[in-house]
Amino acid sequence: MIQSFLNRKKSPIQQRCLTDDFTRLRNRYEIWYNVAEKQRGTRVTVEGKELVMLASNEYLGLYDHPKVVEAGNKALKEWGTGTMGARSANGGRRFHIELEEKLADFLGKEACHVSSAGYLSCMSSITGFAQRGDVVLVDKNMHSSVWDGIRLSMAEVERFSHNRPEHLKTLIHELDPKAAKIIAIEGIYSMEGHICDLPKFVEIAEENDGFLIMDDAHGLGVLGNQGRGTADHFDLVDRVDIITGSLSKSLGSTGGFVAGDRAAIDYLRTHSKQVIFSAALSPCQAAAAQAALQVMQEEPEWLERLWSNTHRYKAFLKDLGLDTWESETPAIPIIIGDREKAYYFWKRLKEKGVFAIFATAPGVPPGKDLVRTAISARHDDADFDIIEDAIRYAAEKL
Repeated sequence: MIQSFLNRKKSPIQQRCLTDDFTRLRNRYEIWYNVAEKQRGTRVTVEGKELVMLASNEYLGLYDHPKVVEAGNKALKEWGTGTMGARSANGGRRFHIELEEKLADFLGKEACHVSSAGYLSCMSSITGFAQRGDVVLVDKNMHSSVWDGIRLSMAEVERFSHNRPEHLKTLIHELDPKAAKIIAIEGIYSMEGHICDLPKFVEIAEENDGFLIMDDAHGLGVLGNQGRGTADHFDLVDRVDIITGSLSKSLGSTGGFVAGDRAAIDYLRTHSKQVIFSAALSPCQAAAAQAALQVMQEEPEWLERLWSNTHRYKAFLKDLGLDTWESETPAIPIIIGDREKAYYFWKRLKEKGVFAIFATAPGVPPGKDLVRTAISARHDDADFDIIEDAIRYAAEKL
């Protein structure tokens, strides 16, 4: 039987899988899909070696906060492991409604819908509203989930230069004024660390009857009063139509959300296939996110530590003369600009006890090959000793 299997003619798809150069290179250089055997605070153990995590999107470090863990355990005992169904059918539960109400109130919106993944929520923020004949104007550096949503919506698409409202304004004036227009931006661009120029985007949307959708996955917990996000940071909550994001960043859980006025969220639940057909968020995930949301409001020291650590880290990188792409947030890339050099920079950090992320085109623009780092409120002096020693070592070897 084994010999028969080995001699069986390979299909074109099987041949493609066996001969793909990108997969071969990924496996050879072990850049992605690293597996941690343990995690404790800011430390992870990979291949038996303890590393300081300098790449987590969990900015506030609440994933193992006692109140968050207790809430997750309590929900697990009360509800079990899952709902085994979609929200539109048999999967809706009281804890979904409770989390949605808390999130909507925190974000300053009328209503909210939570899904089992941030990717699904960001996709649905487009597919739930855009349709054939509409035009989606989108920042060219938007997350992959939004691009997938645009493709599935069958709407027309126009790309504008990254975080450049003036380019958007030029494009939108060339469109049919009667066309329904959606403008898609991010609050914080996670690879670059840039904060969007929200006041100008809001102005353009309102002048042109645009529907403004903002992915604030990396803004929640980082910007605004108590971490309410980018719209709150600019005092523009009422002028952003849809805020979408993830529960897996500052809220220390997994899942995603879309928030807006009640009519918009009802419409989303009617028309988005990602909402209608995906399995519901699990009890443990929902409870953990809700507890983290409460911690954010009751314990402001986490947000204070996050920004204190961010300022310390950025000052260190500046002293070394490293290019951080003018990052304004705790998501801080180190631009190397050459794929091979960026790879070895990443590798040397790992050798010296630091876990970061290597990114190259097409994940970033050509010539912007980088090592992505991210600061946490949980990083302490001992972590920074290791981080600074590793980065100094890697920079000297460039």
